Amino acid sequence: MKRNMLKTRTQKLMAIGCAAALMITALTGCGASNDTAAQADTSAAATEESAAPAETPAEAPADEDVSGTLTLAGSTSMEKLCEAMSESFMEAYPNVTVTVEYTGSGAGLESLAQGSVDIGNASRGLKDGEKESGAVENVVAIDGIAVITDKENAVADLSTEDLAAIYTGEVTNWSALGGSDEAIVVIGREAGSGTRGAFEELVEVEDACAYAQELDSTGAVLAKVASTPGAIGYVSLDVVDDSVKAVSLNGVEATESNILAGNYLLSRPFVMATLGSIDEQSALVQTWFSYISSEAGQSVISGLGLILPE
Repeated sequence: MKRNMLKTRTQKLMAIGCAAALMITALTGCGASNDTAAQADTSAAATEESAAPAETPAEAPADEDVSGTLTLAGSTSMEKLCEAMSESFMEAYPNVTVTVEYTGSGAGLESLAQGSVDIGNASRGLKDGEKESGAVENVVAIDGIAVITDKENAVADLSTEDLAAIYTGEVTNWSALGGSDEAIVVIGREAGSGTRGAFEELVEVEDACAYAQELDSTGAVLAKVASTPGAIGYVSLDVVDDSVKAVSLNGVEATESNILAGNYLLSRPFVMATLGSIDEQSALVQTWFSYISSEAGQSVISGLGLILPE
C-alpha cells in the first residue's frame, strides 16, 4: 500500500512538471512571435519612410551654408523682375549677393557665352546660334508687349497690318488711321534688344523698320512716348502706367487673360539662360532656380503682373 501511495505521488509530480514545461514553451513561443512582429513593424516603418517623397528643392528652407555672388546680365525689360526676385532671394539667403547688369538681351547672352556671368537674361527665345554655343533656354515668365501712344492720341485700336505699315514707314500720319492730322513718330529699341527682336518678329517687320529714334531701355521708350505728341512705341506690358495709352491690337487688349488664351498677338518669354542645363550649374545657381520655382518665387512673378509659364 505504501508503494502504491509513492507511485501515485510520483505520477502527480511528473504531471505537474510536464504542465510547467508546456507553459514555458508556450511563453517562449509567444515571445518569439512578439519579437518577429516587432521586427516586421520596424521593417515596414523603414520601408514606408524610404518610400516617402523627398522634399523638393523648390520648397526647401533657406540654408545658411549657401553663400557667394550670383551674376546676371541682359534684358532691360526684365529689370523689374530681376530686382524684385533678387531682393526676395537675398532675404531668404542672407549670405548671397545677387548682381544684375541691364545690357540688353544680346549683350547678356554674349556675356554668358564668354563665361563672365552665371546667367544671361533674354526677353525673347534663344536663337539657333546661341543654343549652338551651349546656352540653354530657361523660361521663368511670360510677358506681353504693349503698343503705346501718347495719352492725347485718339486712335484706340490698330490691326496687325496697321502696325506693320506704321513701323515700315508706309503710313506716316495718324489721320490715315482715323486719328488727327499729326505725324507719326516711330519709337523703338536699339538693335540687340529682346523686346525689339520679339516685336519685329511677331509683326513680321524684321530689318524693315523706319525708326525715328532707337532707345536703349524700356524706361526710355516709355518716357519718350509719354512726352512726344504723335509718338508710338512698344514696351513690356508690366511697365505700362498712366503716363501713356496702351492701344488694343485687332480689337484685343493687352491683358494676362488674353495672352494666356492666345488671343493677343504680342507676347514673349522671359528667359534666364545658362551654359548647360540647370543641374550642371553650381549649387548657388541651382538654388536660385529652385527659389524661382518655389511658392515665394512664383509670388514675385505674379505680383509683377507677369504670367507664370505652364
